[in-house]
Amino acid sequence: LEIIVTILNLNDNDPQFQQPNLTRSVREDTEVNATIVAREDLTATDADLDIIYYELTATVQGTDGYFAIKGVNNPEIYLQKALDYDKFQSTRLLLYARDRPVGSADLTRTATATITLLITQADTRAPWFLPCALLHNDTSVCISSPYSGIVNISELAVEPLTLRPGPIYAVDPDYTINEKIVYSIVGGNTDEVFSVDADTGNLTMNKIVTSPDSFLLQVMATQANNVRKYSVATVEIKVINKSLYPPHFETGLYSGTVVVGLAPRSFVFQAGDPSTPLTITAADEDFPDV
Repeated sequence: LEIIVTILNLNDNDPQFQQPNLTRSVREDTEVNATIVAREDLTATDADLDIIYYELTATVQGTDGYFAIKGVNNPEIYLQKALDYDKFQSTRLLLYARDRPVGSADLTRTATATITLLITQADTRAPWFLPCALLHNDTSVCISSPYSGIVNISELAVEPLTLRPGPIYAVDPDYTINEKIVYSIVGGNTDEVFSVDADTGNLTMNKIVTSPDSFLLQVMATQANNVRKYSVATVEIKVINKSLYPPHFETGLYSGTVVVGLAPRSFVFQAGDPSTPLTITAADEDFPDV
């Protein structure tokens, strides 16, 4: 008597990841559709020889949609949306491996792999002159105000010029890289009157100015490692007569009068002379015609 015995494969083994915990670094300028984790590093095995079905989810709020897998049976992770280091610096993904399709009524065994992705900052932005203000909370653009200063006519300043709103200073906004900044004057420096220190940004005078003309300098801040990463700021230098005397009011006390119910922007009149608007004036011996 010949008896044929068929052994039925029972689904009694869970899928297995070779590396259930993975960590990868990803540059923020990685191109969309680039592979982040290769298929061979994520493929699960099953002793029951079942087909494996994969699903990927992000566990960190605000990082959904950036990473995806190539297909339900292909666990290769790729970049689906451009990264921005200022939005998030890391995320954690969970990759599920099932031996039955999602929604199957059959007994399903599952394995989970945890993938930690660390976003590293790339050199993507040009230097920022400080102080500056972000443009509508856009971290890629920071608007700085022009610098301004004064020098005395026919007088050579021996110290770096004092400027408003502060000294010439630029930084690499890719702050984890913090590349060295080099300064130079690229325009408006008639007769080479001024110099800028390449390392500090301090503005100094090379020679005196004999006319009351103003200067509108263009100062460039360049990254030392990449001349294509630069920004230009304007510096207005006014040439004035040296001030020896402080301004002073022509009288120590001014008296005016108003009436109840006066409309906004109405004149205040001199006390005792209700037909003459009150005028407050000051004088300066350095500027007798002003």
